[in-house]
Amino acid sequence: MPRIVPVLDLSRLEQGASERRTFLADLRSASRDIGFFYLAGHGISWAEISEVLTASRHFFALPEADKLAIEMVKSSQFRGYTRAGGELTRGKQDWREQLDIGVERQTIAQGPGIPAWTRLQGPNQWPAALPDLKPALLAWQSKVTAVAIRLLKAFALSLDQPEDAFDPIYRGEPNHRMKIVRYPGRDATGGDQGVGAHKDGGFLTLLLQDDNKGLQVDYDGSWVDVDPIPGTLVVNIGELLELASNGYLRATVHRVVTPPAGVERISVPFFFSARLDATIPLLGLSEELAAQARGPASDPDNPLFRDVGTNVLKSRLRSHPDVARRHYADLLEGESRVG
Repeated sequence: MPRIVPVLDLSRLEQGASERRTFLADLRSASRDIGFFYLAGHGISWAEISEVLTASRHFFALPEADKLAIEMVKSSQFRGYTRAGGELTRGKQDWREQLDIGVERQTIAQGPGIPAWTRLQGPNQWPAALPDLKPALLAWQSKVTAVAIRLLKAFALSLDQPEDAFDPIYRGEPNHRMKIVRYPGRDATGGDQGVGAHKDGGFLTLLLQDDNKGLQVDYDGSWVDVDPIPGTLVVNIGELLELASNGYLRATVHRVVTPPAGVERISVPFFFSARLDATIPLLGLSEELAAQARGPASDPDNPLFRDVGTNVLKSRLRSHPDVARRHYADLLEGESRVG
């Protein structure tokens, strides 16, 4: 069976005008058709890939007490460790353990009239027992941020927009975040849902996988495997690009299936998004592209907001009810005040 998810080489952007045009056409086609692609030619070395995967394994090998010392429930910014089964997708447990980190920034002083999403800005939690983890993950975050920005500029060009069309809504303080994730084998879980079916909420997700499969994409009503290709990143568009393009580009539903018994899977997803204080614009597409735009998908149980901070906070509150109860009880009493 031929591979449905295509491989795109980012270095083609620098190989002359003709190759650049072809790459942009391929990028637009892949993102509109299936919404996922493998990215080669991204400039991140195999040694750098191996370093972050090794650092991730070292973290998950720590004693449980060391991991629980930085449990996410201690962070109002939704940063830190979550044990397997501790996160929900559409109300069901995801059988993965993970460490969430974001951009290291100062917290924002709270007071009357300050939007609730400002509480999302702040520091990460790091394990005292593994001091090498912080520099390794922040270095990876820096590398993939640069790749994501190159890709986002390419997306703008592929939609016949100026290269810097998205710059005003992420430049300065983009709200990117990442996870390191371990999926235990089926003998150690309460089900086969590694991560339930969902869409991503940012601009772009850049995923590093180890050698074990599990990621699947919904394509024409069937689940398609996105098996690892060494040295590549898996890229999918998020709901912000769907909103900005009026649905010309469509964020795609995907999931992760728990590995077989005795197998663990390590992945490192990076989510590149806009500033929390940004509002997503509607791009002025050409007549030809606008005629093919289907409008953003509408899910009454999970509405999309053009205000980025409102969207992000809504997602976090749903995914981590324990953090929501501890740090956002005021919002749970009156959810209309999330914005």
